[in-house]
Amino acid sequence: TPRREEDVPRFVQGLSGGVTDGSPIRAVISNTDIRPGDYRPEVPRPGHADLTAYLKYRGRLNMSGGGPFSGRMTAPMCIAGGIALQILEKESIRVHGRIESIGKESAGPRMMEEILLAKEEKDSVGGVVACRVTGLPPGIGGPMFDGVESHLAALLFGIPAVRGVEFGAGFQATSMRGSRHNDEFFVCEGQIRTRTNHHGGVLGGITSGMPLVLRVAFKPTPSIGIPQKSVDIRRMEDTSLTTVGRHDPCVVPRAVPVVEGLVAFGLLDLMMLEEESA
Repeated sequence: TPRREEDVPRFVQGLSGGVTDGSPIRAVISNTDIRPGDYRPEVPRPGHADLTAYLKYRGRLNMSGGGPFSGRMTAPMCIAGGIALQILEKESIRVHGRIESIGKESAGPRMMEEILLAKEEKDSVGGVVACRVTGLPPGIGGPMFDGVESHLAALLFGIPAVRGVEFGAGFQATSMRGSRHNDEFFVCEGQIRTRTNHHGGVLGGITSGMPLVLRVAFKPTPSIGIPQKSVDIRRMEDTSLTTVGRHDPCVVPRAVPVVEGLVAFGLLDLMMLEEESA
């Protein structure tokens, strides 16, 4: 990213000597590298929430930098997630995120080339972040709307630019027969396991004890340097714009810790609910 933000949280409440003290945790992240002049509020940027935010709030919402729809909003997600990750690790539960693909490329060097090519052409590219959770005990979650997938998907769709979330085999399951997609059970060291993991560690919304596997799809960054057609909201006239400013050609590399943090936060939330109902 061309932006230069330290992204260092300053904790003003809830920590004492680097340890939580039981009070609500409050942190501040200063956004210092700003250029509000790069934004034209009267001309919505294609692919952004500029138009829908205007239609809902009638121009009363400060959309400088993308407002509450900005990728900057992922910073507090990482704070909460970072704390959750530490708590889960004490229970030997580990969350691993990685870039699975950029555009149509899935090999490391080619993924990098895809991003650089998009940047050179003043365009952008999306991709997929995969996440795997190991050490998760069975029995977490519930049916229907209390399911692990429902809970985590709601959080993950809160990340700007997310367009899809899938668990296990996901959409690929639609091209598989049941005889192949079904994960057969067997006993291993006194535990019931499955020989494959197409279900991604969740059956009926409840963890099975197998690794939790999910993927998150990110759209191409909507801010691009190519001229695009839009409208002038105040004049109600067709117009065009070229997005200026310092925008990432791909947000996927920066999204990995955000996905990890939100998955950890959501799982810890579910585990605490289990303890309360026990």
